[in-house]
Amino acid sequence: MNEFMTAFSVSLQSVWNDSGFSAITSGNIIMILVGCVLLYLAFAKEYEPLLLSPIAFGCILANFPKTGFNDEMNVMMAIGFGIKYEIFPPIIFMGVGAMTDFGPMIADPDTMLLGAAAQFGVFIALAGAMLLGFTVQEAACIGIIGGADGPTSIYLTVKMAPHLLGAIAVAAYSYMSLVPLIQPPVMILCTSQKDREIRMPQLRNVTKFERIVFPVLSTIVISLLLPPVASLVGMLMLGNLFRESGVTDRLSDTAQNALINIVTIFLATGTGLTMDADSFLNYKTILIICLGLVAFIGGTAAGVLFGQIMKVATGGRINPLIGSAGVSAVPMAARVSQVVVQKYCPGNFLLMNAMGPNVAGVIGTAVAAGTALAMLQG
Repeated sequence: MNEFMTAFSVSLQSVWNDSGFSAITSGNIIMILVGCVLLYLAFAKEYEPLLLSPIAFGCILANFPKTGFNDEMNVMMAIGFGIKYEIFPPIIFMGVGAMTDFGPMIADPDTMLLGAAAQFGVFIALAGAMLLGFTVQEAACIGIIGGADGPTSIYLTVKMAPHLLGAIAVAAYSYMSLVPLIQPPVMILCTSQKDREIRMPQLRNVTKFERIVFPVLSTIVISLLLPPVASLVGMLMLGNLFRESGVTDRLSDTAQNALINIVTIFLATGTGLTMDADSFLNYKTILIICLGLVAFIGGTAAGVLFGQIMKVATGGRINPLIGSAGVSAVPMAARVSQVVVQKYCPGNFLLMNAMGPNVAGVIGTAVAAGTALAMLQG
């Protein structure tokens, strides 16, 4: 009997030693709770649930000790490879391209300037991060949060500051989900009632020829100018060609539905897997989240203020509120522009006008990332 009890005790001790309970730290517990909070925000508050829920669950999984996720070949390591070797962000861009109508930007090319102006927030946060002690590579990755483009933020961070991936991804996707809360106060502060009442003319019809030439020409010019982002821009424009060609409906449907959904699950879960306690629980994470907010507010304000300049330059044809849509959150930022206008001037419709700078913002953020890579990588 004594021998049985001894053997049983040894077995229990062995099970305990092999379990995660024996190695779990207070940091792991905190991060598991963080993951649970993110799940609550995703499901109960509906803050970007398609993105935030797999990130949150990946965060929970990352903080279980002794799983072997980083030491053995398994599905979790394979997901990590998809992020490390820049597979997932370009595929998501292809889906975004298939879902995006470039027509409003082609119809009113002036609005591309608003998309460029909204990238000013990137450089505000970059400068602030450097002042706070981040390296220039880290600062560039933090600044790109201001573009409100999750895949581009991940793409740039993996190349230049992979140790910050979890914090930057969470900040980028969180602020994307909070566009309807963050942007309106900034928009109201930068405009007058008279500005909000400006009615913009209806956009002209864009020909099929223009719709097909634009993605091809954009890919050639941007890829030659900024080779580091050729994969992002190229896949974005390929997806748009699927949409506009009229003969690749099956490819367009796959890119903007099944494929982008599958890859989003992998990308978001893999991002969550980088949120282990050792890399996430430090003062830099708090600074990144704060600087990301500064970048996002700065980009929104810069877009609206440049809209004010364009209003004067065009003799009052431009409603400056569409400048807020210059961030890359498509089509949410354009919808917010419409919501704010409707609140202060019912009957004023400028959603399609706001889509111009909104689409330009997607390209602008990719160009900003490419510029950072060309200047700073290595």
